[in-house]
Amino acid sequence: MSDILVIQHVESEGLGIISGMLREAGLEADIRRVFKQDPLPRSVEGYRGLICLGGPMGVYEEDAYPFIGAEIALIESALKAHRPMLGICLGAQLLARAAGAKVYKGGAKEIGWFRVRLTEAGRRAQLLAGFPDEYTVFQWHGDTFDVPANAVNLASSDLFANQFIKVGPAAYGIQFHLEVTEPMVGEWLKINAAEVAAVKSADPAIILKQTPFNIPSIHALGRAMIARFLRLTLI
Repeated sequence: MSDILVIQHVESEGLGIISGMLREAGLEADIRRVFKQDPLPRSVEGYRGLICLGGPMGVYEEDAYPFIGAEIALIESALKAHRPMLGICLGAQLLARAAGAKVYKGGAKEIGWFRVRLTEAGRRAQLLAGFPDEYTVFQWHGDTFDVPANAVNLASSDLFANQFIKVGPAAYGIQFHLEVTEPMVGEWLKINAAEVAAVKSADPAIILKQTPFNIPSIHALGRAMIARFLRLTLI
C-alpha cells in the first residue's frame, strides 16, 4: 500500500513542489486522477495521509461531478481516524464541507499574487512556525467557505477572511497555492484565458512578471510547511 493518497481533479493541477518532497521523504504516493475516472477508496485505511489538490469545479456541483460525494466521504474517514490531511484550494473547500461547514461562491475572485495575513491562531500554529505575519501567495479561486465548528482559521486576505483552516488535530485546508511552480502558473493562465479575461483585477502580463520574483519566497514557505505536514504522516 502507498504511503500518501493523493486526489488529483484536473491534469493541470498536480502536486507541484510536493512531488519532489515526497520522494525526498521516502514516501510513495498513490495518485487517484478522478478526471480519468480513477476509483476512490472508501476510507483512508492503509494510508499514512491524504492530500486533495485543486480544481475548477465547485463543492456544490455534485450532480456534474459524481466523485465529489465520494471524496467528501473519504475526507470524513480521515477526520474520524485523525489521519493527517492536506487540502489545497478545492481540497480545502472539500475539507470544510466534510467538517460540516458551508462552501459557496464568494463576492469576487482572487487570481494572481495576493497578500495574506496570519491570524492569532496562525501565529501560534506549529505548522506555520517561522512564517512572517504577512506574506505573498498565489491565488486562483472564487469560492470560499465558513470555518467548521471544530476548526480554526489560520490566515486571511483582504477579499476572503478564511484562507487556511486547521480541522481537528491534523487536517489542514489551504485556499491558496504554495505548491505551484512557474510553469504551472503559465499553463493555468493559458488554459483559463477566458476566465482570467473576465476578472478585471487579473492582468496576465502582470501576473507573469510577478511570478519569478514571488516563486522563491512561496517555495521557501511551502517547503517548510509541507515538510512539517509530511512529518505528521510518519508519526
